[in-house]
Amino acid sequence: MNDIDLKIEVKEALDWEPSLDARAINVSVKDGIVTLTGSVPNYPEKHVAEKTAGLVRGVKAVACELAVALQVFNSRSDQEIARAAADAIAWNTLLATTKIQVFVDKGRVTLEGDVSWNYQRQSADRSVRYLAGVRDVNNHIVVRPVAEQVAVKSHIQAALIRNARLDADRISIEVRGDRVILSGTVQSWIERDEAERAAWASPGVGDVDNALIVSLVPALQVR
Repeated sequence: MNDIDLKIEVKEALDWEPSLDARAINVSVKDGIVTLTGSVPNYPEKHVAEKTAGLVRGVKAVACELAVALQVFNSRSDQEIARAAADAIAWNTLLATTKIQVFVDKGRVTLEGDVSWNYQRQSADRSVRYLAGVRDVNNHIVVRPVAEQVAVKSHIQAALIRNARLDADRISIEVRGDRVILSGTVQSWIERDEAERAAWASPGVGDVDNALIVSLVPALQVR
Protein backbone atom coordinates (compact mmCIF):
# COMPACT_ATOMS: atom_id res chain seq x y z
CA MET A 1 0.00 0.00 0.00
CA ASN A 2 1.42 3.41 -0.98
CA ASP A 3 1.39 6.43 1.35
CA ILE A 4 -1.64 8.03 -0.31
CA ASP A 5 -3.79 4.91 0.09
CA LEU A 6 -2.48 4.39 3.63
CA LYS A 7 -3.46 7.95 4.56
CA ILE A 8 -7.01 7.29 3.34
CA GLU A 9 -7.18 4.05 5.33
CA VAL A 10 -5.97 5.78 8.52
CA LYS A 11 -8.43 8.66 8.14
CA GLU A 12 -11.29 6.20 7.62
CA ALA A 13 -10.23 4.20 10.69
CA LEU A 14 -10.17 7.36 12.83
CA ASP A 15 -13.57 8.49 11.53
CA TRP A 16 -15.03 5.01 12.18
CA GLU A 17 -13.84 4.80 15.80
CA PRO A 18 -16.94 5.59 17.94
CA SER A 19 -15.00 6.80 21.00
CA LEU A 20 -13.08 9.41 19.00
CA ASP A 21 -13.99 12.83 17.59
CA ALA A 22 -11.60 12.93 14.62
CA ARG A 23 -12.85 16.12 12.99
CA ALA A 24 -9.83 18.15 14.13
CA ILE A 25 -7.22 15.45 13.45
CA ASN A 26 -4.87 15.80 10.49
CA VAL A 27 -3.09 12.76 9.03
CA SER A 28 0.15 12.69 7.04
CA VAL A 29 2.08 9.61 5.89
CA LYS A 30 5.63 9.19 4.66
CA ASP A 31 7.24 5.81 4.02
CA GLY A 32 4.58 4.11 6.13
CA ILE A 33 5.16 6.42 9.12
CA VAL A 34 1.92 8.10 10.21
CA THR A 35 1.95 11.53 11.85
CA LEU A 36 -1.15 12.80 13.64
CA THR A 37 -1.51 16.56 14.21
CA GLY A 38 -4.34 18.82 15.26
CA SER A 39 -6.31 18.47 18.49
CA VAL A 40 -8.66 16.28 20.50
CA PRO A 41 -10.94 17.31 23.40
CA ASN A 42 -9.35 15.04 26.03
CA TYR A 43 -6.33 12.84 26.73
CA PRO A 44 -8.09 9.45 26.35
CA GLU A 45 -9.02 10.38 22.78
CA LYS A 46 -5.37 11.17 22.04
CA HIS A 47 -4.47 7.68 23.22
CA VAL A 48 -7.28 6.11 21.18
CA ALA A 49 -6.25 8.02 18.04
CA GLU A 50 -2.66 6.79 18.32
CA LYS A 51 -3.78 3.21 18.91
CA THR A 52 -6.35 3.27 16.11
CA ALA A 53 -3.84 4.57 13.56
CA GLY A 54 -1.29 1.96 14.63
CA LEU A 55 -3.74 -0.88 14.02
CA VAL A 56 -4.17 -0.06 10.34
CA ARG A 57 -2.47 -2.67 8.18
CA GLY A 58 0.70 -1.30 6.61
CA VAL A 59 1.46 1.32 9.29
CA LYS A 60 5.09 1.01 10.42
CA ALA A 61 5.02 3.61 13.21
CA VAL A 62 2.88 6.45 14.58
CA ALA A 63 4.07 9.90 15.64
CA CYS A 64 1.25 11.35 17.74
CA GLU A 65 1.60 15.14 17.95
CA LEU A 66 -2.02 15.82 18.87
CA ALA A 67 -2.74 18.64 21.31
CA VAL A 68 -5.36 18.17 24.04
CA ALA A 69 -7.79 21.09 23.90
CA LEU A 70 -9.81 20.63 27.07
CA GLN A 71 -13.36 21.88 27.13
CA VAL A 72 -14.26 24.24 29.94
CA PHE A 73 -16.32 21.71 31.92
CA ASN A 74 -13.34 19.31 31.91
CA SER A 75 -10.80 21.82 33.23
CA ARG A 76 -9.35 21.23 36.71
CA SER A 77 -6.60 22.80 38.78
CA ASP A 78 -3.34 20.89 39.23
CA GLN A 79 -4.19 20.44 42.90
CA GLU A 80 -7.56 18.87 42.06
CA ILE A 81 -5.98 16.56 39.48
CA ALA A 82 -3.22 15.50 41.88
CA ARG A 83 -5.72 14.68 44.63
CA ALA A 84 -7.95 12.71 42.22
CA ALA A 85 -4.96 10.84 40.76
CA ALA A 86 -3.59 9.92 44.19
CA ASP A 87 -7.02 8.64 45.25
CA ALA A 88 -7.46 6.65 42.01
CA ILE A 89 -4.14 4.89 42.57
CA ALA A 90 -4.81 4.32 46.28
CA TRP A 91 -8.19 2.72 45.51
CA ASN A 92 -6.81 0.47 42.76
CA THR A 93 -6.54 -3.03 44.25
CA LEU A 94 -3.82 -4.00 41.75
CA LEU A 95 -1.60 -1.31 43.26
CA ALA A 96 -2.27 -1.94 46.96
CA THR A 97 1.34 -2.88 47.81
CA THR A 98 3.05 -0.29 45.59
CA LYS A 99 4.45 3.15 46.37
CA ILE A 100 3.70 5.46 43.47
CA GLN A 101 4.15 9.23 43.53
CA VAL A 102 2.05 11.65 41.50
CA PHE A 103 3.23 15.02 40.16
CA VAL A 104 1.07 17.41 38.13
CA ASP A 105 2.17 20.41 36.08
CA LYS A 106 -0.37 22.26 33.94
CA GLY A 107 -2.52 19.17 33.57
CA ARG A 108 0.40 16.86 32.73
CA VAL A 109 0.56 13.98 35.19
CA THR A 110 3.89 12.31 35.95
CA LEU A 111 3.96 8.96 37.75
CA GLU A 112 7.09 7.77 39.55
CA GLY A 113 7.93 4.77 41.73
CA ASP A 114 8.67 1.04 41.53
CA VAL A 115 6.38 -1.91 40.87
CA SER A 116 6.98 -5.64 40.53
CA TRP A 117 5.05 -6.23 37.29
CA ASN A 118 4.37 -4.36 34.06
CA TYR A 119 0.60 -4.89 34.43
CA GLN A 120 0.83 -2.74 37.59
CA ARG A 121 2.66 -0.04 35.66
CA GLN A 122 -0.08 -0.10 33.01
CA SER A 123 -2.83 -0.14 35.62
CA ALA A 124 -1.44 3.00 37.26
CA ASP A 125 -1.46 4.71 33.86
CA ARG A 126 -5.08 3.72 33.22
CA SER A 127 -6.09 4.88 36.72
CA VAL A 128 -5.22 8.50 35.90
CA ARG A 129 -5.71 8.58 32.12
CA TYR A 130 -9.46 9.22 32.23
CA LEU A 131 -9.52 11.85 34.98
CA ALA A 132 -11.01 15.22 34.07
CA GLY A 133 -8.37 17.87 33.43
CA VAL A 134 -5.55 15.51 32.44
CA ARG A 135 -3.72 16.66 29.30
CA ASP A 136 -0.95 14.07 29.22
CA VAL A 137 0.53 11.22 31.27
CA ASN A 138 4.26 10.61 31.68
CA ASN A 139 4.67 7.14 33.14
CA HIS A 140 8.13 6.95 34.73
CA ILE A 141 7.27 3.97 36.93
CA VAL A 142 10.07 1.40 36.90
CA VAL A 143 9.40 -2.34 36.85
CA ARG A 144 11.71 -4.06 39.33
CA PRO A 145 10.69 -7.72 39.35
CA VAL A 146 11.01 -9.72 42.53
CA ALA A 147 10.76 -13.07 40.78
CA GLU A 148 13.96 -14.92 39.91
CA GLN A 149 14.86 -15.26 36.25
CA VAL A 150 14.10 -18.88 35.45
CA ALA A 151 14.14 -19.71 31.74
CA VAL A 152 12.82 -16.28 30.76
CA LYS A 153 13.49 -16.90 27.07
CA SER A 154 11.65 -20.22 27.03
CA HIS A 155 8.67 -18.67 28.85
CA ILE A 156 8.41 -15.93 26.21
CA GLN A 157 8.87 -18.33 23.30
CA ALA A 158 6.07 -20.52 24.64
CA ALA A 159 3.80 -17.46 25.00
CA LEU A 160 4.50 -16.38 21.42
CA ILE A 161 3.72 -19.85 20.10
CA ARG A 162 0.41 -19.96 22.03
CA ASN A 163 -0.70 -16.64 20.54
CA ALA A 164 -2.71 -17.37 17.38
CA ARG A 165 -2.03 -13.87 16.02
CA LEU A 166 1.74 -14.35 15.88
CA ASP A 167 4.18 -16.22 13.68
CA ALA A 168 6.69 -17.03 16.41
CA ASP A 169 9.29 -18.32 13.93
CA ARG A 170 9.79 -14.78 12.62
CA ILE A 171 10.55 -13.34 16.06
CA SER A 172 13.97 -13.52 17.71
CA ILE A 173 14.34 -13.21 21.49
CA GLU A 174 17.47 -12.07 23.31
CA VAL A 175 17.69 -11.82 27.10
CA ARG A 176 20.25 -9.60 28.83
CA GLY A 177 19.72 -9.67 32.58
CA ASP A 178 16.14 -8.52 33.13
CA ARG A 179 16.00 -6.87 29.69
CA VAL A 180 14.36 -8.64 26.73
CA ILE A 181 15.13 -7.64 23.14
CA LEU A 182 12.66 -8.61 20.42
CA SER A 183 13.77 -8.50 16.79
CA GLY A 184 12.58 -9.84 13.46
CA THR A 185 9.40 -9.03 11.53
CA VAL A 186 5.65 -9.00 12.04
CA GLN A 187 2.86 -8.25 9.60
CA SER A 188 0.98 -5.56 11.52
CA TRP A 189 1.31 -3.05 14.35
CA ILE A 190 -1.09 -5.10 16.48
CA GLU A 191 1.16 -8.17 16.12
CA ARG A 192 4.09 -6.03 17.26
CA ASP A 193 2.11 -5.04 20.38
CA GLU A 194 1.03 -8.63 21.01
CA ALA A 195 4.64 -9.83 20.94
CA GLU A 196 5.69 -7.12 23.40
CA ARG A 197 2.78 -7.97 25.69
CA ALA A 198 3.85 -11.64 25.68
CA ALA A 199 7.40 -10.65 26.65
CA TRP A 200 6.20 -8.46 29.53
CA ALA A 201 4.07 -11.32 30.89
CA SER A 202 7.12 -13.44 31.74
CA PRO A 203 8.37 -13.35 35.36
CA GLY A 204 11.72 -11.61 35.78
CA VAL A 205 11.30 -9.13 32.92
CA GLY A 206 12.17 -5.54 33.85
CA ASP A 207 12.40 -3.96 30.39
CA VAL A 208 11.38 -4.87 26.83
CA ASP A 209 13.18 -3.40 23.81
CA ASN A 210 10.75 -3.93 20.93
CA ALA A 211 12.83 -3.78 17.75
CA LEU A 212 10.31 -5.73 15.66
CA ILE A 213 9.76 -4.36 12.16
CA VAL A 214 6.32 -4.23 10.57
CA SER A 215 6.66 -5.74 7.11
CA LEU A 216 4.07 -7.19 4.73
CA VAL A 217 6.82 -8.96 2.78
CA PRO A 218 7.41 -12.60 3.82
CA ALA A 219 10.71 -12.89 5.66
CA LEU A 220 13.18 -15.71 6.29
CA GLN A 221 12.67 -17.44 9.61
CA VAL A 222 14.81 -16.17 12.47
CA ARG A 223 15.70 -17.83 15.73
